[in-house]
Amino acid sequence: MLKKIWDYAEEIFSGTFFVIGISLIFYGVVMRYGFNEPKAWVEEIARYTIIWGVFGGFGMALKHNQHIQVDILYDRLNEKMKFFLNIIATALSIIFCAFYTYYGYILVEARYSSGMVSLDVGIPMWIIYLILPISGVLFSLRFIERLLHILRRKDENYANPLN
Repeated sequence: MLKKIWDYAEEIFSGTFFVIGISLIFYGVVMRYGFNEPKAWVEEIARYTIIWGVFGGFGMALKHNQHIQVDILYDRLNEKMKFFLNIIATALSIIFCAFYTYYGYILVEARYSSGMVSLDVGIPMWIIYLILPISGVLFSLRFIERLLHILRRKDENYANPLN
């Protein structure tokens, strides 16, 4: 039950930001070319909302096995080697996510203490950068989930993007 709520919340979170960003871009184009009244704030807000949508969707891409991967050599391995390589790659990914989350937090803290704001709208930049540690935690949780599936020999869920 909790997993379904988490999946749903993650999809709503990233999808909402992405749709808002695309809608703002459409609004900006209509205002600029349709009414000859460009809005400076639209580009900035659209950029930030799309970034939040994309970064929020990292975990979803991993869950559905839709991230970029090079599997030329991987496909030639036997099942035992694939299992071992999956464990190693996922463990290294968890370590990467720990660094990513930590340094994302450091960046947010630096922007918060500097008081830096965006140019057009004046949004505090720490709010913009807050997606870094948030996405790092979400991505880490998905890699931990993946590692548990691999260790339990349930990694076929990651091979089928429809699960």
